[in-house]
Amino acid sequence: MNGCGTSGVAEKFTDLLRSKNFDVVKVGNYYSFDVDTTFIIDRIGDKKYALAVAESLGVPIQNVIQHFNKNYFLDVTFVIGKDFNNYLKR
Repeated sequence: MNGCGTSGVAEKFTDLLRSKNFDVVKVGNYYSFDVDTTFIIDRIGDKKYALAVAESLGVPIQNVIQHFNKNYFLDVTFVIGKDFNNYLKR
């Protein structure tokens, strides 16, 4: 999810994550474009998937949080912050 407001950044990360064999099921905008720091949300109560995404991109594990939602049909939400260039190079 694009949280920084830079056009096309979510699509770039979609390509990157898919190249690393992650299944990206939704691309779009986060509710705010004021996100400074990229973070990952565990949606199912098992951080292993969120940590795998973090490791593959070099996102610090302290940027992995948990917010469960059984109405979402996904394991992880990846929120792109204004620091996204730190993670596109991987």
